[in-house]
Amino acid sequence: MPPRPLLFLDVDGPLNPYAAKPERRPEGYTTIRATVPSHSRPLRVWLNPTHGPSLLALPYDLVWATTWMAQANTWIAPTLGLPPLPYVDFGPDLLNLRPDELHWKTPHLLTYAAGRPFVWVDDEQSPADTEYVRAHHPAPALLHHVNPRLGLKEGDFEVLEEWASTPA
Repeated sequence: MPPRPLLFLDVDGPLNPYAAKPERRPEGYTTIRATVPSHSRPLRVWLNPTHGPSLLALPYDLVWATTWMAQANTWIAPTLGLPPLPYVDFGPDLLNLRPDELHWKTPHLLTYAAGRPFVWVDDEQSPADTEYVRAHHPAPALLHHVNPRLGLKEGDFEVLEEWASTPA
């Protein structure tokens, strides 16, 4: 039996709707204040605890694909009820903009996937990323955009479930 597809999961945008109105926490979300080394003050993060069980119910191997990297297991996973997850280490490419408009995460995700099918849930993919994945990844892949004002919604989970059940 082949391995399950990977679900590369970004935090800010899909799980933390950071672009929502700052004075109005979205319904169903809780607020955490995360103290991370890269910031001088705690970060306000909105998380919906129902997302954890919904993600775990999907037929994927979950992997953090976020600037939070290992810190996602400290700050994000417990609030969502997720176990510690593996993460993509972006190393020195973290946040480095590229002149070719390719997202700095994209090559790292393909390396991590190592030919496995995957879905990348994020709010920052572009057509350049889609073209790059099609040209350089031998297995099926879906780059699923999530509106950073809304975060993951029921329709997003339906898309993920449907994609996983579609034969390659």
